[in-house]
Amino acid sequence: MDAQERGGGAVLKWFEDLRREDVPEVGGKNASLGEMVARLGGEGIRVPPGFATTAAAYRSYIAGNGLEAVLADQLGQLAEGRRTLAEAGRHIRDAVAAGAWPEEIESAIRAAYRALGDRVGEAEPAVAVRSSATAEDLPDASFAGQQETFLNIRGEAALLAACRRCYASLFTDRAITYRRLKGFDDLGVALSIGVQLMVRADEGGSGVMFSLDTESGFDRLVLINAAWGLGENVVQGAVSPDEYQVYKPFLDDQTRVPILHKALGAKAIKMIYGAGDGAPTRNVPTSKAERESFVLSEGEILELSRMAVKIELHYGQPMDMEWARDGLGGPLYIVQARPETVQSRSESHAFRSYRLGETGAALLKGLSVGSAVATGEVCQIESAADIGRFRDGAVLVTSTTDPDWVPIMKRAAAIVTDHGGRTSHAAIISRELGVPAIVGTGQATHLLHDGQAITVSCAGGDEGVIYAGEADFEVEETRLDEIPPTRTKVMLNMANPAAATRWWRLPADGVGLARMEFVISNEVKVHPLALTRYDSLPEGPDREAIDRLTRGYADRTEYFVETLARGLSRIAATWHPNPAIIRMSDFKTNEYAGLLGGAAFEPHEENPMIGFRGASRYYSDAYRDGFALECRAIRRLRETIGFRNAVVMIPFCRTVGEADRVLEVMAENGLRRGEDGLEVYVMCEIPSNVIEAEAFAERFDGFSIGSNDLTQLTLGVDRDSEALADLFSERDPAVLWMIETVIAKARKAGRKIGLCGQAPSNHPDFARLLVRAGIDSISVTPDSFLAVKRHVAEAEDEG
Repeated sequence: MDAQERGGGAVLKWFEDLRREDVPEVGGKNASLGEMVARLGGEGIRVPPGFATTAAAYRSYIAGNGLEAVLADQLGQLAEGRRTLAEAGRHIRDAVAAGAWPEEIESAIRAAYRALGDRVGEAEPAVAVRSSATAEDLPDASFAGQQETFLNIRGEAALLAACRRCYASLFTDRAITYRRLKGFDDLGVALSIGVQLMVRADEGGSGVMFSLDTESGFDRLVLINAAWGLGENVVQGAVSPDEYQVYKPFLDDQTRVPILHKALGAKAIKMIYGAGDGAPTRNVPTSKAERESFVLSEGEILELSRMAVKIELHYGQPMDMEWARDGLGGPLYIVQARPETVQSRSESHAFRSYRLGETGAALLKGLSVGSAVATGEVCQIESAADIGRFRDGAVLVTSTTDPDWVPIMKRAAAIVTDHGGRTSHAAIISRELGVPAIVGTGQATHLLHDGQAITVSCAGGDEGVIYAGEADFEVEETRLDEIPPTRTKVMLNMANPAAATRWWRLPADGVGLARMEFVISNEVKVHPLALTRYDSLPEGPDREAIDRLTRGYADRTEYFVETLARGLSRIAATWHPNPAIIRMSDFKTNEYAGLLGGAAFEPHEENPMIGFRGASRYYSDAYRDGFALECRAIRRLRETIGFRNAVVMIPFCRTVGEADRVLEVMAENGLRRGEDGLEVYVMCEIPSNVIEAEAFAERFDGFSIGSNDLTQLTLGVDRDSEALADLFSERDPAVLWMIETVIAKARKAGRKIGLCGQAPSNHPDFARLLVRAGIDSISVTPDSFLAVKRHVAEAEDEG
């Protein structure tokens, strides 16, 4: 292809002639596209072809139309307060959009567009026309969404018009505000235009992908958002997309399927090509089948994730990418890639944790952005035309957070939206500004009203909650470089998969207690017997809810197994390869009855605390097929997803004979102790576990002392009784004797032994006692980790 076809030299370049160091010439977006075409095409990274105008072309356009004086005058008046942002921006945009093309640039764009058509065998191919500022995608500024993108542009005249609008969009109100926020000179920034062949995502799907977890910075995850149709709806937060999380370290192993999380988004609309002479694109409602289906297959999720890893490896830093799938039988494409600019630059040696005090009623839930808590009065804004009435320090509530609203986003205490996912433009900017946000609530604009006092909490992990009233909260900063090393392992108690990655920077020695029953109640929500014995389930609201949750599953039990396995995988992944000790379900009968469909299968007990719970359920005909589903989930976690660091633990095992029966049932369900490295522990929470510790040690690989139940059953004190609260103490001599005795017996038998409970964090002397007794590990809640680690270090220093 000769120089004319390649676009006339300095004013235009094809993607394959660009490299990442060409940011000053074509901006970060176009430089990155060129880098991927040239350097990663051979590694399976597919990028639609295209070309880019240069900064020189922009400056030639500005000079050729005598626009320097207009820019300087309007921006000067803005700086002096003689013009509002809206007035100055509108005047500049109108002047830029009305300009005429210098002949050299117009000829180059027309020639390149025709050459692109020759490449793909189409006279007037549909193209995306994207803006790429020469200061964008720098390490500390994403510039996401600050300039315009125009989709499904066909024909030379339409292309030239879209290019003029791209130039004008360098001076949108949001772009001017963002540059000032980041310290860039308006007149020092130029704009490159990327013209890229459209992927027929209008017939397929598209979305956004990050090579780390956008909320916690956990760098071993790929996060993917997906929606039907063209990708602008996901970027702008106009839809609530599907969300997928994939564990990067297992992607090279083709025998594993390391998808940790799949969440179905509402996806109420999709963007498609416009019809006739109307707008190039339009939004239409999605079908019921589309709303109830995942956009990506598991194979496509893994393929995209492998692309993300290759791109990240090439660039040497976490990346923010946009992808599209050709719905006419074509493959997956990467259409943009830029450095991730928030989590990758956060302080890794310290993090803040927020703890809520007493709150009002929970009003709404959605996807959390950030981990902070904020309070304030609601300021509901329906349209960008109304942003002038926003009050500093208020909570911005809107249907979707539009990029035009950056000027008020930075002044908000928090942001709440009806629609959008964690990779929407609004979420990206909220993170960059350090403003907590909850997106995708579905009905914030209907339930909240102006002036209403609320608390926005992103402190609970993936799920954000909005509470009535302004709650009190505490902020604690933990410096990781101040945490002392210890010989005794300090591990974490985890129950909520959504919150696990929030704590990934803590130097924990693994998970000492993962509570399966919490994952079942929060994520699965269905009683296992309501699935294995579905035909006996009575008609009613529970059955209807179960039908909704299990839609798309030919076998309803597969819903339980998949959801439970993936929930547990998010806990096992966070500190892999350190062990994750997963306690099989330990609901009491009244708690099991609270699950969907559970009331039909649970007996009424006067004292469920010491009733039909733990090991006794697993081999009983009354629950045996439910336990089989739990075992299937553990096998899925270890064998299919790949987390062989998962250790199984049996709770409330009263006798040695009961231990034998449980181990036998586990083996029947494919979980045989010792096979494929499987370790099985037992909870030590009943006096019989201490008395017969030697016999239990022959059957299990380790013990975990449950100090609450052990105290309750040693002293005969109901741990929930207010009247007996003064008698309940883990430091009672009888309880301490139990703990010291079982530690000694476990060590003599060569078995590992730990303790999971809050006592070591509440009482430094208790931690010292455990260390002196020779305990192997102590497991506590994440917010207690630092205190316990210090107590243990002090005890070890004392000898």
